Amino acid sequence: MAKQICHHLSSDSKVNIIGFVDDTVRIGDKRFGQKCLGKLKDIPDLFENKAFDKLVCGIGYKHLDFRKKLFEKLSDFLFYSFVDNHSIIDKSVKLGKGIFISPGVVLEQNVCIGDNVFIYNSVSISHDSKIGANSFLAPCVAIAGFVKIGENCNIGINSTIINNLEIVDNVQTGGGTVVIENISLPGLYVGNPARFLR
Repeated sequence: MAKQICHHLSSDSKVNIIGFVDDTVRIGDKRFGQKCLGKLKDIPDLFENKAFDKLVCGIGYKHLDFRKKLFEKLSDFLFYSFVDNHSIIDKSVKLGKGIFISPGVVLEQNVCIGDNVFIYNSVSISHDSKIGANSFLAPCVAIAGFVKIGENCNIGINSTIINNLEIVDNVQTGGGTVVIENISLPGLYVGNPARFLR
């Protein structure tokens, strides 16, 4: 995911990528053409020494809990929100802090996106729907109007959620899942219609 983020950020004329921090990479080593500046614990010192002014979270959907904890721990720092120029965002949309919106996304009127949400390519969210903080929407997800998705949700590729539904926190849908009823228990859901797996 960090590779995808780096690719998209490089197309933003307002962004100068200076490197990344990672506990699993040696300082000075390069990934995706960028240098490792330090470990996560080094972020306050790097900021104080003006090595960067904003952060982007590159933690992926397999580690949503860690992504949330990291975002909250670093809330004193500014998180950059990226919205790709090839997306269509209605002027009434409310966007949280530290969000990332990839190309081809459509957000209709009165959509509300929480903090630290990652929205992948070609996602369509219809009017008056809400996406909870720290969630991840995979490519080609289709969400109808008046849907409410909780926090820490991972909506799998090509999932469809019909209108007027609510999904609680900590739900994952497998690829191609079709949700036609409220989901009131956390867990993994798959199939058409969606069924609880584990």
